[in-house]
Amino acid sequence: MGTPEFPDLGKHCSVDDCKLIDFLPFDCDRCKKVFCLQHRSYNTHKCPNADDNDVTVLICPLCATGVRLIPNQDPNITWDIHVNTDCDPSNFQRATKKKQCPVPGCKELLTFSNTIRCRDCTREHCLKHRFGLDHKCPGPKKPDSGFPFVGLLKRSQTVQPTSSSSSGGSSWWSSSLLNGVMASAESGMQKLSIATNQALQKAKDGMAQGSGDGPERCPQCPARFSSVTALIHHVEKSHHKGVQQHKVTVDVCPKCSRAFRDPVLLVQHVEREHRGTSKA
Repeated sequence: MGTPEFPDLGKHCSVDDCKLIDFLPFDCDRCKKVFCLQHRSYNTHKCPNADDNDVTVLICPLCATGVRLIPNQDPNITWDIHVNTDCDPSNFQRATKKKQCPVPGCKELLTFSNTIRCRDCTREHCLKHRFGLDHKCPGPKKPDSGFPFVGLLKRSQTVQPTSSSSSGGSSWWSSSLLNGVMASAESGMQKLSIATNQALQKAKDGMAQGSGDGPERCPQCPARFSSVTALIHHVEKSHHKGVQQHKVTVDVCPKCSRAFRDPVLLVQHVEREHRGTSKA
C-alpha cells in the first residue's frame, strides 16, 4: 500500500465488501473508522453510532415549546419529564399568536421584514401604514409640565374645529400645531410666574431688613410704609421695570401670513381656508 516515497499513503475502506484503497479516505466522526468516497455517509456504511449526536425536537401542543429528544432514551420518559417540570400552558397563546397591524381593517401579519415602528406613537405597523397619515398617528405624548396655569389654559379652549370635510391628516396636523402653540404659551406664562415670585421675594427681603426700624422700608428706594401690603403695592407700581411683563403672543398663518391671538382661531382658519395644510 502506498508508494516507495510515501509508504503510508492511502487506506482501505472499512466496509468488508469494498476494501477499496482510497488515497483521500474519509474518517467517520461517529464510529472512528475509515471509508472511501462511496461509503463515507452514515447510511452507506451503516454506522452504529449515527444517532448519538442526533438532534430531534418536538413541539409541545400544550405550551408550544420545543422538547429535545435525548438519544438512547424512551421518548415517553422525555415527554413525562417535560410535562411535569417545564410545561407552561399559559405560554401557548403568546407563542402562537402572531402580531397584526393595529390599523382597523388591516390583517397584515407583522414579521421581521415588514414591521415599522412609528417614532411618534411608538407603535408597530406594516409597511402599508408606516406613515402617520395612514395609521392616524395621534402624535407624541406630551409630558405634564406641572405648571398651575395649564389647566386654566386647557379649560379656556372650549371651541373645537367644526369642519367635517377635513381628513384625518388635517386633524393630526391641527392637533400638532395646537400643541406647539400651547407649549409656547405655557413657557411664557412660566417665565412670568418666575419673575413675579422673584419680585415678591425681594419685597419680603426688604420687609425683613426694615423690621427693626418699625415701618416697612422699600428695598429699592428710601420710601417707608406701615404695612407689607402697601409695600408690595408700591413695588409693583413704582418699580415695575424690574419685573418682566407678559408679552402678547401672536401666531401667524404660514400660508397667508394672517395673525391670530387665539391659537384655536388659527387652527380653524387653516382648516377652513387652506384645507388643513400649512405648506406655502
